[in-house]
Amino acid sequence: MNFSKLLYVSILCVSILKYSESVQPKEVPFKFENGKSDKHILDHLLNTDIYDKRLLPPSYGPSIVNVSVVLFTLSSPDESSLKYDIEFLLQQEWYDSRLKYPNQTAFSVLNGIHHQGDIWLPDTNFHMHGDFKPSQRPIRFTLNVYNDGRVEYTTRRHLMLVCEGSMKIFPFDQPLCTFSMESISYEKSDLKYVWKEDNFVLIKSPNLKTSNAYLERNRTYECASTGSWRGNYSCLQVELIFSRDRTFYFATIFIPGLILVTSSFITFFLEWDAVPARTIIGVTTMLNYFTTSNSFRRTLPDVANLTAMNVWDGVCMCFVFASFIEFVIVNCTGRRNVKSNISSNAGSCSISKKITKEFKCPECAQNVCSHSLLIDVLPKVNEKIATKPSDQVHLAMRIDTVARLTFPSAFVMFLAFFFFYYSANANNRAISVNTN
Repeated sequence: MNFSKLLYVSILCVSILKYSESVQPKEVPFKFENGKSDKHILDHLLNTDIYDKRLLPPSYGPSIVNVSVVLFTLSSPDESSLKYDIEFLLQQEWYDSRLKYPNQTAFSVLNGIHHQGDIWLPDTNFHMHGDFKPSQRPIRFTLNVYNDGRVEYTTRRHLMLVCEGSMKIFPFDQPLCTFSMESISYEKSDLKYVWKEDNFVLIKSPNLKTSNAYLERNRTYECASTGSWRGNYSCLQVELIFSRDRTFYFATIFIPGLILVTSSFITFFLEWDAVPARTIIGVTTMLNYFTTSNSFRRTLPDVANLTAMNVWDGVCMCFVFASFIEFVIVNCTGRRNVKSNISSNAGSCSISKKITKEFKCPECAQNVCSHSLLIDVLPKVNEKIATKPSDQVHLAMRIDTVARLTFPSAFVMFLAFFFFYYSANANNRAISVNTN
């Protein structure tokens, strides 16, 4: 009896359940047929009842975001600047299983640029020394969703980087520009950035444009634990190492300075008493060098320590000024000969008086110095006295002879030391940057 009642109650319950299922409306599944546009498909996939953009994409472990960079433009205000403008495409790629859709549609990829506010996107933040360009911060470029759930998000970025250079060895330095990318809200345990395809993570566009920016090499790597400003967040870093155009500095600084310094050495090969010529050469070379040096140094940033350009300007100015001082010393030394000539002339007059007393003309009572018999005697005596160089003239000429050898030799030694020393320092700095 009890068994029959239990069986009856069970049958009744099953009947009620089947009836309730038949009464409730059934959900009609979304059909991904060819007639649907990518907008309709994304509207369905991003329905707030089944998709929440505030949640990370489902994954075992942290969500992975693959990153790559494509350089578009590199520019600098001028050769001496440590600021560089870079424009690039930041490509980010990740998988979101909630966005998978069947293959029977006509779309292998969906254009989600108009659904950017509805899809979960990495909150990538840039850390750098510099600023964003105000007109482009940032610009959307592409947002593609593939049928396997892969999402590609590309943005165009324009950064103005304040780079690290060494004005101590300018223009032999290689400015280093760095910037890093990091999630602003997700820690490493939730979100991790990785470089996409290690060999092609930073690509130069075929249409890459440069202006006063010579990219020597680049490096991309994952930030060290101390590289991230917060430490517990995934971080990727980009290093751009630039070089300077050495031909520009040789053409505008070193070669003109070399010509002006060597021009000041020309005075050593002129006569010691060629005052107008030596004065013009000495003064004009000094003025030209001061003008050229000051016009270039105005473009350099002010630094407190001694720089390579200070050494170059200081030594070259010393050579030019020393050449002029050498002329002054030689001229002052040689001009003492004038006084000795005056005393020699006085002596010749006394000699002529003695001759006058000794040689009297028997035919006329005229002054013996004007007589034809002695006309050839006194000029020869005076000529012998005047043409005999004094010790001061010998000294002035010897100073010029020594200067012809010492000044060019010292300047050549300085050139060898200057370019060898600062080039070696530049190479050592480049090696240290690469090892770090």
